[in-house]
Amino acid sequence: MRIEHLRQRLADLGAKPVHVQRMLRAWTHALPLDAGPSRRGPALPAGVVAALPALEAELAELARVRDEHPGEDGSARLLVQLGDRQTVESVLLPRDGLCVSSQVGCAVGCVFCMTGRDGLLRQVGSAEIVAQVVLARARRPVKKVVFMGMGEPAHNLDNVMEAIQLLGNEGGIGHKNLVFSTVGDPRVFERLPQGPVKPALALSLHTSRADLRTELLPKAPRIDPRDLVELGEAYARSTGYPIQYQWTLLDGINDTPEELDGIVRLLTGKYAIMNMIPYNTIPDLPYRRPAWEKAADIARQLHRRGILTKLRNSAGQDVDGGCGQLRARSIAGEAPVRVIKRQTG
Repeated sequence: MRIEHLRQRLADLGAKPVHVQRMLRAWTHALPLDAGPSRRGPALPAGVVAALPALEAELAELARVRDEHPGEDGSARLLVQLGDRQTVESVLLPRDGLCVSSQVGCAVGCVFCMTGRDGLLRQVGSAEIVAQVVLARARRPVKKVVFMGMGEPAHNLDNVMEAIQLLGNEGGIGHKNLVFSTVGDPRVFERLPQGPVKPALALSLHTSRADLRTELLPKAPRIDPRDLVELGEAYARSTGYPIQYQWTLLDGINDTPEELDGIVRLLTGKYAIMNMIPYNTIPDLPYRRPAWEKAADIARQLHRRGILTKLRNSAGQDVDGGCGQLRARSIAGEAPVRVIKRQTG
């Protein structure tokens, strides 16, 4: 289901724009569709009231929590079942954040990622994306939504932008707290500035070398890292939000002194934050997570050289830490693996 279809359906039942807005606001806050005192607006039309039970049941079927695994860091990784029984992952993040999925599978095929191993299975509808937020808000407050779960948001742009618009308006989430994460599809830089809600942008960089980026992200658009940073810089300056560059640290591959020099060349003077995320090792893939001490030293070196750098641990690493692992284990019928995690203070 798309949000535009839901709006039209409510209108066909006799709902006026004020009713539609009120009902969508209630839904995005995990409240009954008829929530809110009548003094906030005219009473719902009889046709809408009669349809409420069926409509609420249908919305509940868009996304259900099939499995939930709390992490030691206050996060919780959710396996979410969609209406056709396909599954995606959402992650409740510390400090009132949520990571949502925009696709079942992914076509980018990042070689170190579990999500794209089976390719793209289907798009997640805009209402299904918002339904992940509704599930999360039924458990805890959500004040930030990041589109960094399963899928490449740029490959499902209409649905993602529709969800962002609803979350940024009726959903009450600050626009800079809606974070669109992408490998750098050119359509992103055309469409995001045009929307009524302009999200913050996170660009998956992972390397300063064009040849290595092609190897690591084989199906990503062929944009040289220098050109990608320039596109990001233009968007950052137009919105007033710094670009968040994502860099998954792979031991011996993109954590070298040469790569640090490349980061400094790319980002010096840019309105940017570098997010360094040590890789969460997947047993049957050849990539490994660098030692925490090495990752911390990389962050310190970049700070000293003038690059604002944050060293992050992927939320919930003690339970199926890499995106797509929880879904993969569910399909295989395996129990989630709990990993002993290094204490980071």
